[in-house]
Amino acid sequence: MLSKAGLASFASKTRVYRSILNGADRLIQTIDKRNHFSASHLNTDPVIILTTLQTQLTQRTSHMQFSANLGFLWNELSLPDAIRAAKQAGFAAVECHWPYDTPAAEVKQVLTETGLTMLSLNTHPGNPANSEFGLAALPGREQETRQSIDQAIEYAAAINTPNIHVMAGFTTGQQAHNTFISNLNYATGKAAAHGITILVEALNHYDAPGYFLQTSAQAAAIIEEVAADNLKLMFDCYHLQIMEGDISRRLTSLLPLIGHIQIASVPDRAEPDHGELDYRHIFRLLRELGYRAPLGAEYKPATTTEQGLGWLKTTGGD
Repeated sequence: MLSKAGLASFASKTRVYRSILNGADRLIQTIDKRNHFSASHLNTDPVIILTTLQTQLTQRTSHMQFSANLGFLWNELSLPDAIRAAKQAGFAAVECHWPYDTPAAEVKQVLTETGLTMLSLNTHPGNPANSEFGLAALPGREQETRQSIDQAIEYAAAINTPNIHVMAGFTTGQQAHNTFISNLNYATGKAAAHGITILVEALNHYDAPGYFLQTSAQAAAIIEEVAADNLKLMFDCYHLQIMEGDISRRLTSLLPLIGHIQIASVPDRAEPDHGELDYRHIFRLLRELGYRAPLGAEYKPATTTEQGLGWLKTTGGD
């Protein structure tokens, strides 16, 4: 490994690069001792060494970015005004559940105005009067499911949203599995033409008892079976902490499958600055893993959205 002493020895070999290496030495002192640098850099241009150190410093010290989930935050406002509020509060992006009551042209206009991206939206949940929460795994509902997928893709394409969460619904069994696979094949095929990624998400059995997808392993197996490049996992830390725990290891092992990450406190699903999960640790881990996409703040404010935003500086700013 390239130690501080090794770097100093290398610096003595050439006066031309001395100033560069002095800068690298200062960076070493700033970076946490747990970071190490590959010995393969010993025989390369010192500029490469400095660039590597700067990259690792950035990964260790840069703040996470966050996406305001407007299904829960500022839900007393119209969608355009909620987007503006998220921008004013300092969020880097937004996401929503079901935006379909607001014309896509209006949403696109305010996204352009604020410079924000709508990171994700959901397919239609079905009939709320029948307690439906997704259709894609329900046998016999394929036509409705595909209409909802088409609707989501059309809307997402119109506002440049890169991700669509296809909701599975309340069901179980092999037939439901086969139905979900078939509908995901349809969704990924249609979405690929627009450069859109399809997301699947496991929900916990307290908030969504009977939901088809309940574990990350089940979701990962489905992603593997469909084998589409644009099918990814929505890793919701709140749901998966309740169902499985061991969030750090799961994030690390599942990172290649993850398309989006969401956060909330556990068990109360409020601001992510308290509870079972230490998000300061989670954010440091994600930086170390090189994850740079905004994290979805999908929590229910304990009071009002505005009053609960202090976590952005205290926890999110760690």
